[in-house]
Amino acid sequence: MGQVAWLFPGQGSQYVGMGEDLADVYPQARDVFQRADEILGFPLSQLMFHGPEETLTDTVNAQPAIFTHSAAVLAVVRALRPEWEPDFLAGHSLGEYSALYAAGVFSFEDALQLVRERGRLMKLAGEQQPGGMAALLGLDMDTVRRICAQAEEETGLPVRVANDNCPGQVVISGAIPALERAMELAREAKARKVVRLAVSIAAHSPLMGVVSDTFAEKVRSTPMRPPERPVVMNAIARPATSVEEIRDVLIAQLTSPVRWTESVQYMLGEGVDTFYELGPKDVLVGLVKRIQRKSTRIALGTVEALRQHLAPS
Repeated sequence: MGQVAWLFPGQGSQYVGMGEDLADVYPQARDVFQRADEILGFPLSQLMFHGPEETLTDTVNAQPAIFTHSAAVLAVVRALRPEWEPDFLAGHSLGEYSALYAAGVFSFEDALQLVRERGRLMKLAGEQQPGGMAALLGLDMDTVRRICAQAEEETGLPVRVANDNCPGQVVISGAIPALERAMELAREAKARKVVRLAVSIAAHSPLMGVVSDTFAEKVRSTPMRPPERPVVMNAIARPATSVEEIRDVLIAQLTSPVRWTESVQYMLGEGVDTFYELGPKDVLVGLVKRIQRKSTRIALGTVEALRQHLAPS
Protein backbone atom coordinates (compact mmCIF):
# COMPACT_ATOMS: atom_id res chain seq x y z
CA MET A 1 0.00 0.00 0.00
CA GLY A 2 1.49 3.33 -1.07
CA GLN A 3 1.51 6.62 0.76
CA VAL A 4 -1.24 9.25 0.47
CA ALA A 5 -0.96 13.02 0.02
CA TRP A 6 -3.61 15.71 0.42
CA LEU A 7 -3.25 18.70 -1.91
CA PHE A 8 -4.85 22.14 -1.55
CA PRO A 9 -5.44 24.52 -4.48
CA GLY A 10 -4.43 28.15 -4.84
CA GLN A 11 -5.83 31.30 -6.39
CA GLY A 12 -7.55 30.79 -9.73
CA SER A 13 -9.65 27.84 -8.54
CA GLN A 14 -12.45 30.08 -7.26
CA TYR A 15 -15.83 30.14 -9.03
CA VAL A 16 -19.29 31.52 -8.24
CA GLY A 17 -21.28 28.78 -6.55
CA MET A 18 -18.25 27.24 -4.84
CA GLY A 19 -19.23 25.37 -1.70
CA GLU A 20 -22.99 25.96 -1.91
CA ASP A 21 -23.70 22.26 -2.46
CA LEU A 22 -21.48 21.37 0.53
CA ALA A 23 -23.38 23.79 2.78
CA ASP A 24 -26.72 22.38 1.65
CA VAL A 25 -25.79 18.78 2.47
CA TYR A 26 -23.16 18.74 5.21
CA PRO A 27 -23.59 20.52 8.57
CA GLN A 28 -19.80 20.37 9.06
CA ALA A 29 -19.28 22.45 5.93
CA ARG A 30 -22.11 24.81 6.86
CA ASP A 31 -20.41 25.43 10.20
CA VAL A 32 -17.11 26.31 8.50
CA PHE A 33 -18.80 28.85 6.22
CA GLN A 34 -20.66 30.44 9.15
CA ARG A 35 -17.47 30.69 11.19
CA ALA A 36 -15.67 32.35 8.27
CA ASP A 37 -18.44 34.95 7.97
CA GLU A 38 -18.24 35.69 11.70
CA ILE A 39 -14.43 35.92 11.79
CA LEU A 40 -14.20 38.22 8.77
CA GLY A 41 -17.23 40.31 9.69
CA PHE A 42 -18.89 40.07 6.28
CA PRO A 43 -20.81 37.32 4.42
CA LEU A 44 -17.94 35.66 2.54
CA SER A 45 -20.08 32.55 2.06
CA GLN A 46 -22.73 34.51 0.17
CA LEU A 47 -20.04 35.95 -2.10
CA MET A 48 -18.79 32.40 -2.73
CA PHE A 49 -22.28 31.03 -3.40
CA HIS A 50 -23.77 33.91 -5.41
CA GLY A 51 -20.99 36.28 -6.56
CA PRO A 52 -20.68 38.68 -8.27
CA GLU A 53 -17.73 37.01 -9.99
CA GLU A 54 -15.70 40.22 -10.25
CA THR A 55 -15.83 40.71 -6.47
CA LEU A 56 -15.07 37.05 -5.74
CA THR A 57 -12.08 37.11 -8.10
CA ASP A 58 -10.55 40.12 -6.32
CA THR A 59 -7.40 38.81 -4.62
CA VAL A 60 -8.51 40.03 -1.21
CA ASN A 61 -11.66 37.86 -1.44
CA ALA A 62 -10.48 34.95 -3.60
CA GLN A 63 -7.79 33.89 -1.15
CA PRO A 64 -10.02 33.54 1.95
CA ALA A 65 -12.77 32.01 -0.23
CA ILE A 66 -10.55 29.21 -1.52
CA PHE A 67 -9.06 28.61 1.92
CA THR A 68 -12.56 28.40 3.45
CA HIS A 69 -13.77 26.00 0.78
CA SER A 70 -10.78 23.71 1.41
CA ALA A 71 -11.42 23.88 5.17
CA ALA A 72 -15.06 22.92 4.58
CA VAL A 73 -14.09 19.89 2.49
CA LEU A 74 -11.54 18.95 5.15
CA ALA A 75 -14.20 19.14 7.88
CA VAL A 76 -16.49 16.80 5.92
CA VAL A 77 -13.69 14.32 5.17
CA ARG A 78 -12.68 14.17 8.83
CA ALA A 79 -16.28 13.79 10.01
CA LEU A 80 -17.13 10.98 7.61
CA ARG A 81 -13.78 9.18 7.59
CA PRO A 82 -11.93 10.09 10.82
CA GLU A 83 -9.39 7.33 10.25
CA TRP A 84 -8.44 8.85 6.89
CA GLU A 85 -5.29 10.97 7.39
CA PRO A 86 -2.54 11.64 4.83
CA ASP A 87 1.16 10.83 5.00
CA PHE A 88 2.04 14.19 3.37
CA LEU A 89 0.30 17.48 2.67
CA ALA A 90 1.07 20.26 0.20
CA GLY A 91 -0.66 23.31 -1.22
CA HIS A 92 -0.06 25.48 -4.27
CA SER A 93 0.78 29.07 -3.25
CA LEU A 94 -2.26 30.13 -1.18
CA GLY A 95 -3.05 26.42 -0.77
CA GLU A 96 0.01 26.07 1.42
CA TYR A 97 -1.96 27.80 4.20
CA SER A 98 -4.76 25.24 3.84
CA ALA A 99 -2.20 22.43 4.06
CA LEU A 100 -0.64 23.92 7.20
CA TYR A 101 -4.09 24.34 8.76
CA ALA A 102 -4.90 20.71 7.96
CA ALA A 103 -1.59 19.71 9.61
CA GLY A 104 -2.60 21.52 12.83
CA VAL A 105 -0.09 24.37 12.51
CA PHE A 106 -2.64 27.09 13.18
CA SER A 107 -6.30 27.49 14.11
CA PHE A 108 -8.98 28.17 11.53
CA GLU A 109 -9.42 31.73 12.80
CA ASP A 110 -5.72 32.54 12.76
CA ALA A 111 -5.23 30.95 9.34
CA LEU A 112 -8.22 32.76 7.81
CA GLN A 113 -7.10 36.13 9.14
CA LEU A 114 -3.56 35.52 7.87
CA VAL A 115 -4.85 34.54 4.43
CA ARG A 116 -7.13 37.59 4.26
CA GLU A 117 -4.17 39.84 5.15
CA ARG A 118 -2.00 38.11 2.55
CA GLY A 119 -4.62 38.83 -0.09
CA ARG A 120 -4.92 42.45 1.03
CA LEU A 121 -1.18 43.00 0.95
CA MET A 122 -0.71 41.29 -2.43
CA LYS A 123 -3.42 43.54 -3.87
CA LEU A 124 -1.70 46.56 -2.31
CA ALA A 125 1.63 45.47 -3.82
CA GLY A 126 -0.06 45.25 -7.21
CA GLU A 127 -1.31 48.83 -6.83
CA GLN A 128 2.08 50.15 -5.70
CA GLN A 129 4.17 48.05 -8.10
CA PRO A 130 1.95 47.09 -11.05
CA GLY A 131 2.93 43.88 -12.76
CA GLY A 132 1.58 40.84 -14.51
CA MET A 133 1.95 37.12 -15.10
CA ALA A 134 2.05 34.85 -18.13
CA ALA A 135 1.92 31.10 -18.71
CA LEU A 136 4.52 29.59 -21.04
CA LEU A 137 3.74 26.12 -22.40
CA GLY A 138 6.16 23.75 -24.07
CA LEU A 139 9.48 25.16 -22.87
CA ASP A 140 11.89 23.54 -20.42
CA MET A 141 12.85 25.29 -17.20
CA ASP A 142 16.40 26.20 -18.27
CA THR A 143 15.06 27.92 -21.39
CA VAL A 144 12.50 29.89 -19.36
CA ARG A 145 15.16 31.00 -16.88
CA ARG A 146 17.40 32.18 -19.75
CA ILE A 147 14.48 34.06 -21.30
CA CYS A 148 13.73 35.82 -18.01
CA ALA A 149 17.39 36.72 -17.49
CA GLN A 150 17.61 38.21 -21.00
CA ALA A 151 14.37 40.18 -20.56
CA GLU A 152 15.61 41.54 -17.22
CA GLU A 153 18.94 42.56 -18.74
CA GLU A 154 17.31 44.30 -21.71
CA THR A 155 14.65 46.18 -19.71
CA GLY A 156 16.37 46.64 -16.36
CA LEU A 157 13.20 45.38 -14.69
CA PRO A 158 12.42 42.11 -12.91
CA VAL A 159 10.68 39.09 -14.44
CA ARG A 160 11.07 35.67 -12.84
CA VAL A 161 9.71 32.14 -12.78
CA ALA A 162 6.67 32.28 -10.48
CA ASN A 163 5.24 28.74 -10.76
CA ASP A 164 6.96 25.60 -11.99
CA ASN A 165 3.65 23.76 -12.31
CA CYS A 166 4.65 20.65 -14.25
CA PRO A 167 7.02 19.80 -17.10
CA GLY A 168 6.22 22.16 -19.97
CA GLN A 169 3.98 24.50 -17.95
CA VAL A 170 5.73 27.45 -16.32
CA VAL A 171 4.26 30.77 -15.15
CA ILE A 172 6.44 33.88 -15.15
CA SER A 173 5.80 37.07 -13.20
CA GLY A 174 7.20 40.59 -13.16
CA ALA A 175 7.09 44.20 -14.31
CA ILE A 176 5.03 44.71 -17.48
CA PRO A 177 7.83 45.73 -19.91
CA ALA A 178 10.03 42.83 -18.78
CA LEU A 179 7.09 40.43 -18.88
CA GLU A 180 6.13 41.46 -22.40
CA ARG A 181 9.73 41.11 -23.59
CA ALA A 182 9.94 37.64 -22.01
CA MET A 183 6.72 36.67 -23.78
CA GLU A 184 8.25 37.77 -27.12
CA LEU A 185 11.39 35.74 -26.40
CA ALA A 186 9.27 32.72 -25.48
CA ARG A 187 7.49 32.89 -28.84
CA GLU A 188 10.86 33.15 -30.59
CA ALA A 189 11.97 30.06 -28.65
CA LYS A 190 8.98 28.21 -30.17
CA ALA A 191 6.84 27.97 -27.03
CA ARG A 192 3.71 25.95 -27.79
CA LYS A 193 1.57 28.64 -26.19
CA VAL A 194 2.17 32.00 -24.46
CA VAL A 195 -0.80 33.28 -22.44
CA ARG A 196 -1.00 36.54 -20.50
CA LEU A 197 -2.96 35.84 -17.28
CA ALA A 198 -5.85 38.07 -16.23
CA VAL A 199 -4.15 39.41 -13.09
CA SER A 200 -2.73 42.82 -12.19
CA ILE A 201 -0.24 41.55 -9.62
CA ALA A 202 3.17 39.95 -10.05
CA ALA A 203 2.84 37.16 -7.50
CA HIS A 204 5.97 35.27 -6.42
CA SER A 205 8.25 37.95 -7.85
CA PRO A 206 10.48 40.68 -6.39
CA LEU A 207 7.63 43.19 -6.93
CA MET A 208 5.89 41.64 -3.89
CA GLY A 209 8.86 42.83 -1.81
CA VAL A 210 7.16 46.19 -1.24
CA VAL A 211 4.83 44.52 1.31
CA SER A 212 7.11 41.74 2.56
CA ASP A 213 8.10 43.47 5.81
CA THR A 214 4.46 44.07 6.78
CA PHE A 215 3.56 40.52 5.82
CA ALA A 216 6.51 39.13 7.78
CA GLU A 217 5.27 40.91 10.92
CA LYS A 218 1.83 39.29 10.47
CA VAL A 219 3.33 35.83 9.95
CA ARG A 220 5.61 36.14 12.97
CA SER A 221 2.75 37.31 15.21
CA THR A 222 0.41 34.45 14.17
CA PRO A 223 0.40 31.61 16.73
CA MET A 224 1.70 28.37 15.22
CA ARG A 225 2.43 24.83 16.39
CA PRO A 226 4.68 22.12 14.90
CA PRO A 227 2.92 20.22 12.09
CA GLU A 228 1.29 16.91 12.98
CA ARG A 229 2.25 15.59 9.53
CA PRO A 230 4.87 16.70 7.01
CA VAL A 231 3.88 19.65 4.81
CA VAL A 232 5.95 19.92 1.63
CA MET A 233 6.43 23.65 1.16
CA ASN A 234 6.59 25.62 -2.09
CA ALA A 235 9.79 27.58 -1.64
CA ILE A 236 11.94 24.61 -0.53
CA ALA A 237 10.17 21.59 -2.14
CA ARG A 238 10.46 19.56 1.06
CA PRO A 239 8.81 19.59 4.50
CA ALA A 240 9.67 22.35 6.94
CA THR A 241 10.76 20.84 10.24
CA SER A 242 10.01 23.56 12.81
CA VAL A 243 7.66 26.47 13.44
CA GLU A 244 10.52 28.92 12.87
CA GLU A 245 11.29 27.35 9.49
CA ILE A 246 7.60 27.40 8.54
CA ARG A 247 7.47 31.14 9.29
CA ASP A 248 10.63 31.79 7.26
CA VAL A 249 9.37 29.77 4.28
CA LEU A 250 5.92 31.42 4.28
CA ILE A 251 7.60 34.83 4.22
CA ALA A 252 9.97 33.74 1.45
CA GLN A 253 7.08 32.27 -0.56
CA LEU A 254 5.69 35.77 -1.21
CA THR A 255 8.62 36.60 -3.50
CA SER A 256 9.89 33.08 -4.34
CA PRO A 257 8.72 30.64 -7.02
CA VAL A 258 6.25 27.85 -6.33
CA ARG A 259 8.36 24.74 -6.92
CA TRP A 260 5.37 22.49 -7.55
CA THR A 261 7.01 19.97 -9.89
CA GLU A 262 9.82 19.39 -7.40
CA SER A 263 7.35 19.20 -4.50
CA VAL A 264 5.32 16.47 -6.20
CA GLN A 265 8.52 14.65 -7.18
CA TYR A 266 9.63 14.76 -3.53
CA MET A 267 6.37 13.10 -2.45
CA LEU A 268 6.62 10.50 -5.21
CA GLY A 269 10.16 9.76 -4.04
CA GLU A 270 8.81 9.19 -0.52
CA GLY A 271 6.39 6.56 -1.81
CA VAL A 272 3.24 8.63 -2.39
CA ASP A 273 1.11 7.11 -5.13
CA THR A 274 -2.34 8.53 -4.29
CA PHE A 275 -3.19 12.24 -4.32
CA TYR A 276 -6.44 13.81 -3.11
CA GLU A 277 -7.21 17.47 -3.88
CA LEU A 278 -9.34 19.14 -1.18
CA GLY A 279 -10.92 22.35 -2.45
CA PRO A 280 -12.59 23.89 -5.49
CA LYS A 281 -11.92 22.45 -8.97
CA ASP A 282 -9.25 19.89 -9.88
CA VAL A 283 -6.25 21.91 -11.07
CA LEU A 284 -3.65 20.19 -8.91
CA VAL A 285 -4.61 16.60 -9.70
CA GLY A 286 -4.33 17.64 -13.35
CA LEU A 287 -0.77 18.86 -12.76
CA VAL A 288 0.11 15.66 -10.88
CA LYS A 289 -1.10 13.67 -13.89
CA ARG A 290 1.39 15.58 -16.06
CA ILE A 291 4.19 14.75 -13.58
CA GLN A 292 3.33 11.08 -12.88
CA ARG A 293 0.61 9.42 -14.95
CA LYS A 294 0.80 6.19 -12.94
CA SER A 295 -0.41 7.92 -9.77
CA THR A 296 -3.99 7.78 -8.47
CA ARG A 297 -5.57 11.24 -8.46
CA ILE A 298 -8.94 12.23 -6.97
CA ALA A 299 -10.49 15.69 -6.57
CA LEU A 300 -12.77 16.09 -3.53
CA GLY A 301 -14.48 19.43 -4.02
CA THR A 302 -18.15 18.66 -4.49
CA VAL A 303 -20.90 16.67 -2.77
CA GLU A 304 -20.92 14.26 -5.72
CA ALA A 305 -17.18 13.56 -5.37
CA LEU A 306 -17.37 13.20 -1.59
CA ARG A 307 -20.28 10.76 -1.84
CA GLN A 308 -18.44 8.74 -4.44
CA HIS A 309 -15.11 8.48 -2.65
CA LEU A 310 -15.91 8.72 1.07
CA ALA A 311 -18.35 5.86 1.40
CA PRO A 312 -16.99 3.66 4.22
CA SER A 313 -15.13 0.67 2.83
